[in-house]
Parts: sequence; structure tokens; C-alpha cells
Amino acid sequence: MIKKILLVLALALVVVLIIAVFRPDTMVVERSATMAATPAAVFAVVNDFSRWNDWSPWAKLDPEMKTSLEGPKSGVGAIYRWSGNNEVGEGSTTLVESVPNEKVAMKLAFVRPFAGESDVQLSFAPEGDGTKVTWAMQSPQPYISKLMGIFIDCEKMCGDSFLEGLANLKQVVENPTSGSVTI
Repeated sequence: MIKKILLVLALALVVVLIIAVFRPDTMVVERSATMAATPAAVFAVVNDFSRWNDWSPWAKLDPEMKTSLEGPKSGVGAIYRWSGNNEVGEGSTTLVESVPNEKVAMKLAFVRPFAGESDVQLSFAPEGDGTKVTWAMQSPQPYISKLMGIFIDCEKMCGDSFLEGLANLKQVVENPTSGSVTI
């Protein structure tokens, strides 16, 4: 009986390992929201790393998080570094492309809890009297990430954070005199 149980467990493990091989090599996360603000107003906030904590969905997860800015505070070459608790980890975001009123692209480099890199874009498109903001991220998925993805829905976790950040951003750009969001 024990041999049968061990055989079933071994077979289940082999199936999981094989399933992981066929998972996508890249994780893609994308969420959008429409805001009652011009593309220029949204771009001005997103393009300026000194405003990041005003709307970041991660800022409230660790009020003691250490952050720093390097290079220009906005535009290409701006770098935002953070180090915090296990929920926010440690890493940097470098602004690599800035197209006024259209797009901001960044290179995200994680140090912990897991080392890795991602490409991130926030794009802005006029929609009615407002702006449709799309937050997208692409991350390579090595085999271990594919395996973990069978048990942990990273796309949903990141997507939920993006939706929260977009809601915070909406509050900031629709109420510019209020300063930052309440975190």
C-alpha cells in the first residue's frame, strides 16, 4: 500500500514538473483605468519619481520603507530605489523612456525577496473627457518561476496591485490640490 501511495505521489510530482515546462516563458500583467484628467496631467505625475509614493500601491505596505532618488527626479535616467519589509522587498526602478503625454517606460530590478527584472510601461490615451491609463509589465519566467506559478497566481497578485495603484493615481490626478493619497 505504501509503495502505491509513493508511486502516485511520484507520478503527481512528475506531472507538475512537466506542466511547468510548458508554461509561458514570459509573465504579462496589464490593467487599465480611465481618469478624469488630461494625458498631460497623468504623464506629469507618473514621469516624476518624486511623486511615486503619492500613488504607489506598495508605499502603504511598509510605512518605514527606505527610498531614494538618483539622477534627475523625472524623465529618462531617473532612478527610484527602495528597501523595505518582506512585502515590498528591495530593488530599483529606472525610467528608460519618456514620451510626453503618451508613455513612461521603466526597467524594474528586484534584489529581494527574489532577484529578477521586469519591463514596465504606463501609457496614456485620450478617452472621452479623460485619459485611459494602462499599466503593463513583462517579466521573464525561468523554470522555477513557472513551477511556482502553478501554485501562486503572480499575474493576479501583480494585477491587483496595479489596480490599486491606478485607483490611487486617479485620486491624485483628479484632485491635484489634495497632494498625495491617504495611505
